[in-house]
Amino acid sequence: MTERIDVVLINPGDRKQVYQGLGTELAAIEPPFWVAVLAAYLRQEGFQVAIIDANAENIAPDETAQRAAALKPLLSCVVVYGSQPSASTQNMTIAGAICSALTQQKAGRVAISGLHPSALPERTLREEAVDFVIDGEGADSLKILLEELTLSLPDLSRVPGLWYHDATTIRSNPRANLIGDLDSYLPIAAWDLLPMHLYRAHNWHCFDDIEHRSPYAAIYTSLGCPFNCDFCCINAPFGKPGIRYRSPERVVDEINLLVEKYGVRNLKIVDELFVLKEEHYIKIVEGIIANKLDLNIWAYARVDTVKPENLARMKQAGINWLALGIESANPDVRDGSNKRMQSRDIKALVSMIQEAGIRIIGNFIFGLPDDTLETMEETLQLAMDLNCEFINFYCAMAYPGSKLYDIAMSEGWELPTEWHNFSQHGYGMFPLPTRALAAADVVKFRDDAFHRYFANPLYLDMVEKKFGVIVKDHLKEMSSSRLKRKLLGD
Repeated sequence: MTERIDVVLINPGDRKQVYQGLGTELAAIEPPFWVAVLAAYLRQEGFQVAIIDANAENIAPDETAQRAAALKPLLSCVVVYGSQPSASTQNMTIAGAICSALTQQKAGRVAISGLHPSALPERTLREEAVDFVIDGEGADSLKILLEELTLSLPDLSRVPGLWYHDATTIRSNPRANLIGDLDSYLPIAAWDLLPMHLYRAHNWHCFDDIEHRSPYAAIYTSLGCPFNCDFCCINAPFGKPGIRYRSPERVVDEINLLVEKYGVRNLKIVDELFVLKEEHYIKIVEGIIANKLDLNIWAYARVDTVKPENLARMKQAGINWLALGIESANPDVRDGSNKRMQSRDIKALVSMIQEAGIRIIGNFIFGLPDDTLETMEETLQLAMDLNCEFINFYCAMAYPGSKLYDIAMSEGWELPTEWHNFSQHGYGMFPLPTRALAAADVVKFRDDAFHRYFANPLYLDMVEKKFGVIVKDHLKEMSSSRLKRKLLGD
């Protein structure tokens, strides 16, 4: 007889639906850090906790629900978080299917939490087969909800951030306060509850050793972002822009654990903006160096937060890749989306980063409200001139929780009719139009731009010189077929 579990935390995912063929080998399989942190917190508070990573194990909703039901939990909670703005909403279709299966299998009461549910809590409660929606970070909410569910007469009004049905009425409670001291409140993640053998890094992250993308881990060293870009929804669970830090010492302790217990070398720092507060990130860099850890790290930065004088130490610590959100070459388009950056020479900074031995993954967006074919071509030409070691080309999407979503709703713009069609790589992907272009024009430009970039001889020559012919051939194969798009009549 299996011991009863208080709560099962479930990480949803459907790689085929979200990535089409890219999900088989090319896409990363990332450990759900926030799920593991919630598990560790609840375990610390005395609850019996299990995790089912349905995304990593690639299991269907029925099997997920059967496994949860076998544990006889008080509560099953699907955590739809994601570590990039698109990753939560695009998983809501499969998350909803898992919630329905959990309800049918009677796997305890059913809750859903995360970024998208926090952006649209009432709609989520109305549309999904759940008892509860948790609005906000979720740690306190889950703890108090579990305490109430152990009682014969639970008082749900005590649970912060909870949305629930009371007979025919929808009730909601104010959110919990944001966690103040992250170190004293949240323990190191419960890595032991995750299938660590299943995680793998992005292909580009491992260009120096592309045959060894595992073991792989991803951690936060901070929560939130102090900026407020119109296209980003990352602050939806927090209610406002802002950033809170874990101590560098705690972060280095966790990295040490990952290296020593799980053999991790490939590491993603998930923070929306790791390279921001110099005192914070440099102490982590120094701690990694002092511990002589052999790591292959990537992290996010902005063009206006990178300090060239710190690059050598960052490289010594194993920060081999920085993801730069360049977004658009045209300052009017970029500033129109509230992505204001100091007017530094992007090309000069990129060269300095590369000269320090750090590779760049450049992130660019096509289809921002003020974009035209000419400004999008300007952005593509900037990307090709920069010749970053890898790029992501995105279409502007009105993600729930972003200002663009609010604008789209108030203006009556057409949006995807199914949540998985918010995926950048999905067949039914439906981005925003611009003031000058239809949504189909944006998709076509983005997909054409992707193939122009990866077929560029200057890029392929650079890749061969830095990483060898195996990686060059890998990229040629990666870009040899196009994504199918419903919007383009495929």
